[in-house]
Amino acid sequence: MAPALRSRPRRTASSPADLRRLADRELIALAREGNADAFEVIYDRHAGAAYSLAARLCGSGGAAEDVVQEAFLSLWRGRDYYQPTRGEVRSWLLGIVHNAAIDRLRRSGVHERRRASAEGIEERLEAPERTETEVARREQASEVRAALERLPEEQRQVIELAYFDGLTHSQIAARLEQPMGTIKGRMRLGLLKLQTQLAGASGRVANRGITAP
Repeated sequence: MAPALRSRPRRTASSPADLRRLADRELIALAREGNADAFEVIYDRHAGAAYSLAARLCGSGGAAEDVVQEAFLSLWRGRDYYQPTRGEVRSWLLGIVHNAAIDRLRRSGVHERRRASAEGIEERLEAPERTETEVARREQASEVRAALERLPEEQRQVIELAYFDGLTHSQIAARLEQPMGTIKGRMRLGLLKLQTQLAGASGRVANRGITAP
């Protein structure tokens, strides 16, 4: 459940009943003029998705709620910088959530990704039989996280956006403002390097395949 916005922008005198029928871009335009009601519609519309992303990265509970609050406050303060040509308001917001979550993890000294996120990549390791113990599975998740950290930044970035944020190739291309071919190339090279590193790090994954989403 998404948290309520603790510190809401100041309301304006005008509060049209049909705000909820407006598109996000129209709402952000009104928010630029100081219309807090328009901003609250944006919050109500996207807080659930923002919380889900924050929970996947930070874990559910207070940490995720804090990230969502920080992201929406950043969105309000930076509303004048939104450019429709660079993507949808939702994508912009989720990008802020992602960055806020990563910053929080780094500030708290937590450098490894959540186990559930690593498991998303592990699902691409197609084992003929799943007979590994829980301890072995956790070790493999640790190997995946360590291998990710050794990838070049641009390759690690597209893999994280795909597996951790659940973005499609086209969404990643829009987020990074790169051609689709470039994104697919980075994904392919990154996954091949990841497979090679995992094969070298553990005999358990030496003969398993990994494919792009």
